[in-house]
Amino acid sequence: MRKLVYYVAVTLDGRIAGPGGEFDFFPVGEGEALAAYSGWVNARYPETVPTPARAGAGLADAPNRRFDTVLMGHGTYRAGLPAGFTSPYAHLRQYVVSSTLAPDTEPTVTVVPKDPLGLVRELKREEEGLDIWLCGGGRLAGALLPEIDELIVKSYPVVAGAGIPLFEGEFAPTLFTVADRASFDNGVTVTHFARR
Repeated sequence: MRKLVYYVAVTLDGRIAGPGGEFDFFPVGEGEALAAYSGWVNARYPETVPTPARAGAGLADAPNRRFDTVLMGHGTYRAGLPAGFTSPYAHLRQYVVSSTLAPDTEPTVTVVPKDPLGLVRELKREEEGLDIWLCGGGRLAGALLPEIDELIVKSYPVVAGAGIPLFEGEFAPTLFTVADRASFDNGVTVTHFARR
């Protein structure tokens, strides 16, 4: 069965973006430290690089390794719109959960106005395909927590102070175990958590 995997960057205080959806403050490092980190991430998850940036990252023709579907909230999708990116992950099947986005916003994006849990359960039942990437945001992650099978958390050495939380929703303690962890010279750690 396909898995729902929440693959996301997070600050030390549990924020996936700033109050206005900002994410450009995450310290990625520079020089060799940045190259080592980016190379490691891009080798494992090339499909998580947005389509407009794939050629510059040397991933223009890279096959999808882990995911063939991306699911995001309206706030996450909206981040690329000022730059004209209406199809941010054209190399994936794209779903945006939003009750306000017009269904015909972009032909390659399926707008889901309600019942994200139902959508995920339907996608998981598909007999073929790779896993499903939950790209953000925190409110959607909170709603989908019952169906999240794994978390891949890129922890950055920065405190945001305010912003969008990793999860937003009801109090519902859910146990995960550490399956793997990698640390990098730029201060980032990538931890894989599996649902218990």
